[in-house]
Amino acid sequence: MKDPAKPWDGALVRNWLERRFEAARLDQATADKRGYSAQDDYDKAAAEEWVCRALKTANADDQAAFAARIKELLVQDEYRVTGIYDDRRFERHVRASLRNVAKMTKANEGFGNTLHYQ
Repeated sequence: MKDPAKPWDGALVRNWLERRFEAARLDQATADKRGYSAQDDYDKAAAEEWVCRALKTANADDQAAFAARIKELLVQDEYRVTGIYDDRRFERHVRASLRNVAKMTKANEGFGNTLHYQ
């Protein structure tokens, strides 16, 4: 059951971001080795890495400030990055990742799962 009184844990969020950042880098390397057929997987992993990198600088100790940073990133027109295959696909994956983290932030759950991105 979900515990609605569960306090926000900034250290847990920072740990989750760091672990997902590293996993996304490994996913990019794996997709890169698979070649042309894995370009979408590469862009998806690059988007996850970008989101984690952008949120690592946010104030993870305050849930409201963290949610505000996610909203700021969501309203950006474009996300600059080099080395991706398709800009539009990358931006779509960035927005999807940001929305997913926003849901996790609002519900205050899922940050303990560092083994797999939700």
